[in-house]
Amino acid sequence: MQRMFDFQAVREKFPALARTYNGRSVVYFDGPGGSQVARQAIDAMAGYMERGGANLHGVFPTSTETAEILANTRGAAADFLGAAPDEVAFGANMTTLTFAISRALAKEWDETSEIVVTELDHRANVDPWLIAAREKGAKVRWVRVDPETLTLVTEDLERHINDRTKLVAVGLASNAVGTVNDVAAVAEMAHGVDAIVAVDAVHAAPHIPVDRDTIGADVITCSAYKFFGPHVGVTAVKRDLFERMAVDRLEPAPAHTPDKLETGTQNHEGIAGVAGAIDFIASLGEGSSRREKLANAMQTIEEYEAGLAETFRTALRDLPGVELYAAPDGIRKTPTIAFRVKDYSTDEVCARMLGYGYFVAAGDFYASTLAEKLGIKDSGGFVRAGLAPYNTQEEIDEFVTALERLVRRT
Repeated sequence: MQRMFDFQAVREKFPALARTYNGRSVVYFDGPGGSQVARQAIDAMAGYMERGGANLHGVFPTSTETAEILANTRGAAADFLGAAPDEVAFGANMTTLTFAISRALAKEWDETSEIVVTELDHRANVDPWLIAAREKGAKVRWVRVDPETLTLVTEDLERHINDRTKLVAVGLASNAVGTVNDVAAVAEMAHGVDAIVAVDAVHAAPHIPVDRDTIGADVITCSAYKFFGPHVGVTAVKRDLFERMAVDRLEPAPAHTPDKLETGTQNHEGIAGVAGAIDFIASLGEGSSRREKLANAMQTIEEYEAGLAETFRTALRDLPGVELYAAPDGIRKTPTIAFRVKDYSTDEVCARMLGYGYFVAAGDFYASTLAEKLGIKDSGGFVRAGLAPYNTQEEIDEFVTALERLVRRT
């Protein structure tokens, strides 16, 4: 039986929800840019620093405790992503990790190599691969986005993935419009020609269950600040690929996995916070193991958020002058709502909604190719209202009412 979602109990775990702006309670609809931080993550970071931090490889307690925290968080992140602890590495963020991984993998490319990227992706899962390909003389093939359905053109995948393909980079979900891609189908095609599959799960990780091996990813990367934690990047690389990756590192640095990908001293307090964020998510689920609790919790979160998002999109479709950017009904989506309002710039919409206490953002959100294909890149991009498990139906209703006042100029 699926556990009921107690959103009030969830809200109590986020101190930032107590903030006010101009006498109004703040409503955070900016989750796709970075969620608010759960109390367990805050306590884990503060606790680490209060007890005394240290670098690794010492015999004294603060050093050995730091090593234990890193090991514990690897285990937690492995359970969150469906990987093994020794396949998990940390970094500054998803972008930084992807640049490092792209440089390593590109050492096996040459002028006969090809890679595949998509028009739907955040540029963090595009440009590191483009730069690496350019340096090696490899050919880049683009999978188009259908501007009507906001989904990838399947025929392009079938045409572009061939015996010369070395890597396919694809997002699990669009950070701009929320479309969830069928990564498993993409991976099946890629693995059929022995290509590597690099998956950007940054936007998906806060909203849907993630299982690296089920979707066929060889590399999957996300950032904890999107799922209620601090600014730390997390990647899980399949062991055989990880072991052969010739990453750039300092000569004295570890040459073994996963440490070899972690350049310099890591953000130890932040990594402690990652474990706290994952523990918070697990507390929302049921099961006999942390992995089962996490999967159950994420399923519950997805169901709750999907219900909210459906009412949100329906209400916006009924507002005159509002253009909604969303895949058709029946296509899986995260609760990320992208839209524009006729006769108002996207920044003007955000400013007007701020007057009601709503924090929403405007732009292309680094999904710049998608915005360009939709013809809105140079006119402010989208207004993006993203939901999180601490948001409520009441907040959506009041947002729609406020937006209606703007549209009707009342």
